Amino acid sequence: MYLNELKKGQKCTLVKIHTSGKLRQKLLDMGFIFGADIEVVREAPLYDPMELRIHNYLISLRRTEAGMLEVEAI
Repeated sequence: MYLNELKKGQKCTLVKIHTSGKLRQKLLDMGFIFGADIEVVREAPLYDPMELRIHNYLISLRRTEAGMLEVEAI
């Protein structure tokens, strides 16, 4: 399952990042590390971007970027 498949209020744990290079480093710098708990807080009217809670921070992420994050539902 990928992060972009989740809906508002759902929670998950990050399993794997399916990208490399600068985007991978950007995601790691924002706190998207193996085992991190993530909650979908809100979705924009057209579902892009998503607002996520990770490590008690709120982060907005495009659905295309969220589609590169493999997660496991909690």
